[in-house]
Amino acid sequence: MGPLRNPNPHGALWLYVPSLPQKKSRVLSSNLETNKAHRITMKNYPPNHDFHPLGVQIWPSHAGNSSNLYVVNHARERTVIEQFLMDPSHPTEIVHVRTISHPYFLSPNALALTSPDSFYVSNDHLMTRRWPVVGHVLPLLESLLALPLGYVSHVTLNPSATHGGSVDAIAKHAFVKLFVPFPNGVAVSASGTEVVIVSTTSNQISFYERDPATNELTRLKHAVTVPFSPDNIHYSHSITNKGQEEVIVAGHPNFPDLSAVAANKTGASAGSWVAAIVPKDETDAKSETKFDQDAPVSINSKVPRDGDNWTLKTLFQSAGVEEKGGFGGSTTGLRDPDSGAIYVSGLYARGGLLVCKPASKK
Repeated sequence: MGPLRNPNPHGALWLYVPSLPQKKSRVLSSNLETNKAHRITMKNYPPNHDFHPLGVQIWPSHAGNSSNLYVVNHARERTVIEQFLMDPSHPTEIVHVRTISHPYFLSPNALALTSPDSFYVSNDHLMTRRWPVVGHVLPLLESLLALPLGYVSHVTLNPSATHGGSVDAIAKHAFVKLFVPFPNGVAVSASGTEVVIVSTTSNQISFYERDPATNELTRLKHAVTVPFSPDNIHYSHSITNKGQEEVIVAGHPNFPDLSAVAANKTGASAGSWVAAIVPKDETDAKSETKFDQDAPVSINSKVPRDGDNWTLKTLFQSAGVEEKGGFGGSTTGLRDPDSGAIYVSGLYARGGLLVCKPASKK
């Protein structure tokens, strides 16, 4: 929330390139060194324009065409969304296309693309730190009291070839879900028929049925409660049940600890928790009282039952004490469905990004 007052210095985007099995062909340039993070250069980026990135999503390349990359940017005057193009043959260079702005972009957080030029965007707060005088108090109260003032919108863009930045970039803005306490991560299933929305202050992930023709969220299918403050969320192909998708969610098991780390308090550390929401087979569709038994701290010790149609499984857990090999402040968890590797980003972690590989001693 601090960057809403001061976005200095310029942030950056990085590209991590994992090594691939021999049978997999690489889409990105083969000249890139693997198992390393590469800083991305932004071309044609407006001079004297802030860049403090938060949410980022990419519509992948097909047949060698450039990918569309969108970034939520907490700029100085207002939060905007930046559009870039990424050429897979030169993926460490991106070209700025336009800056997208709208009066309802009050506090955009996460993006979920529905096409190369349309997306869902969550707005996590109605009151922000940009407000004069009361800006350091009201957003905090909105969070602590779990006030349902956030919302999720769907945005459709005009073609970038004929329209520039600002409001004229947007062809349509529609509210799809109002009155959500601290809406954070949002994601769309591969089929396009389901959307998940994270409510950080209520520890809840809501699954909605989606109409791909209208982008409307038509029905709440189920709501999942997790024992941490969930942050970002992603669909991932299952590595055990082919054809199924699981939802990977990362979050903060102790929010006061995270606040202490943010305030640079001596000796402060913040834990990490990444979990998968796993769909159950129709034959096993019933609530259970025992699940996630392999975790050091079981979700089952905090949540007494799973759901009729889903269960929860811990993927990563840490007390967050970096001096003892821990990793703190997990904000995003990703899983490679081919290798099974887990990627975790830490909100304030000095290491930045953690890579966990199966059968590895690290």
